[in-house]
Amino acid sequence: MDVIGFGAINLDKIYRVDKIPKEDEEGFVKDVELHPGGSAANTIVGLARLNMRTGYLGKVGNDKEGRILLEDFRREGVETRGIIVSEGRSGNAMIFVDEKGHRAILVDPGVNDTISYDEIDTDYVTRFRMIHLTSFVCRNGDLSLKSQKKLVNEVDIAVSFDPGMIYAEMGIKELKDIISKTTIFMPNEKEIHTLTGENYRDASMYIIELGAEIVVVKLGERGCYITDGKKEIEVPALSVKPMDTTGAGDAFNAGFIYGYLKGKSLEECGRLGNLVAALSIQKVGARTGLPREDELLKFL
Repeated sequence: MDVIGFGAINLDKIYRVDKIPKEDEEGFVKDVELHPGGSAANTIVGLARLNMRTGYLGKVGNDKEGRILLEDFRREGVETRGIIVSEGRSGNAMIFVDEKGHRAILVDPGVNDTISYDEIDTDYVTRFRMIHLTSFVCRNGDLSLKSQKKLVNEVDIAVSFDPGMIYAEMGIKELKDIISKTTIFMPNEKEIHTLTGENYRDASMYIIELGAEIVVVKLGERGCYITDGKKEIEVPALSVKPMDTTGAGDAFNAGFIYGYLKGKSLEECGRLGNLVAALSIQKVGARTGLPREDELLKFL
């Protein structure tokens, strides 16, 4: 098996709006769509479409949303034996997308935050070449984060880690246990600055010193920056008109990890990440525009 994800699983409720209101402002909803989501979940589906053999660790509620989320994973070819079904609400994310493709998100974590280490089948995890971690909201406790920390220190497996802003705001001290075991650290520019207080170049070198092997900083319209502590690479983004930037970073992660597991150079991995992200943001929803491997290869 290739990659197993470990992070929140949410049902994204996407509201197309005329604008994203600020405090005391009003706007109106033009359309509503439902899409399975969650950062690591989006990346894993992206990898499954690229013919990677994938699985997932997570938790859903015994409700309608949970059934939708599990059914979608199975339809995409993602193995679901690592997903726990429990009493309570499945995670939901309300995503507001304006006419320029910008977004704002409100998350109800539900049971996502309640995964104990004892619920994880570690023998199953060791069947995979890599585990991809993303953040939990940690509003219903930090049990799932503690389980991530313990897992990467107990199991010998390559780790890719996208902290998201939620984990970045916790600070370096909280994440050191994971970073020290990380093969590919994958924040965006704002996240790595929030995490370290440094510009992305200096911050990347600091993360390397903490034990990460490769740092990939997503720079949005400017592409990405990659370093292994020895060389620095900047890969420009492709110029496309975005319809919805939801999940752009998750799509980038899928392309980069795909390239890495295929033995590509770091620059080629960056180009693959940029390409998958560019294709994804031209459609509404975090997963709708994720390409199949044959589609991706047409652009190479």
